[in-house]
Amino acid sequence: MTPNNLVHENERLDELHRNGYYIIQDPARFCFGMDAVLLSGFARARRGERVLDLGTGTGIIPILMEAKTEAEDFTALEIQEESADMARRSVLYNHLEEKIRVVTGDIKDASGIFGASSFDIVTTNPPYMIGQHGISSGSEAKAIARHEVLCTLDDILRESAKLLVPGGRFYMVHRPFRLAEIMSKMVACGIEPKRMQLVYPYVDKEPNMVLLEGSRGGRSRLTVEKPLIVYKEQGVYTDEIYDIYGY
Repeated sequence: MTPNNLVHENERLDELHRNGYYIIQDPARFCFGMDAVLLSGFARARRGERVLDLGTGTGIIPILMEAKTEAEDFTALEIQEESADMARRSVLYNHLEEKIRVVTGDIKDASGIFGASSFDIVTTNPPYMIGQHGISSGSEAKAIARHEVLCTLDDILRESAKLLVPGGRFYMVHRPFRLAEIMSKMVACGIEPKRMQLVYPYVDKEPNMVLLEGSRGGRSRLTVEKPLIVYKEQGVYTDEIYDIYGY
C-alpha cells in the first residue's frame, strides 16, 4: 500500500513536527488536541520499557512518545474500529509498524486482553466529562472521546493497576475540577500519585488541565512541578509549549 492510499477521502494528513512524522485524522470524528501533546511531553519512558496507551484514538500519544523517548515497544488500545484503523494507517505511513501495535478492544477488558503486569508504563487521555452530562446531538465518535460513555475513570484506574508491573508508571491528563476524585481513586486502586503539573491557559487564569504521574505500589510522596503556561498573549505560545510541540 502506497502512502497516498493510506489517506482516505474526507481525511487529512497533519504534520507533527517530530521526526518528520504525520498523523491521519478525520475532522468529522475527533482530532487530537493540546492535552495529548502535553501528555506525550510529560510522560517518561526509557529504552526497553513496554508502553500501553489506553483509548488511543488515532494513535497520537504513542507516535509522539516514540519520537520523544527511547522506548521502542508501544501498544495502543482503541474501542472504535474506525479510529483504530486510522491509527494503524498512521503507523504504516510513518514506518513504525515494528514499534507500535494498535489493538481494537475495550478498556474495561484491557487486563484480560493483555494479561496482568504486562506493561512498564500506561498512558491515557481519557474522557473528562461524567456520564451523559453536556452531551449534545452530533458525532458519536466525539461524544465517546469526551464523555464517560463507554468507560469511566474507575475502569481506567482499575485496569491500569492490573496491567502495570509493580513499580510501573501511570500517566494521565485530565481536568482539575476532578482532581480530588482522581487522587483518591488512584490511591484506592494502588496507584500512588507521584508527580503533578497544572496547565494554565494564561498566567492570570485558572488551570484547565492537570498532568499526573502515578506509580503502582509506590510510597506516598507527591512532587508538584512548576505550572505550565500555554500562552504569553493571545495566539502566542510560551517557549515551553513551543518546545513540547517541537516548533
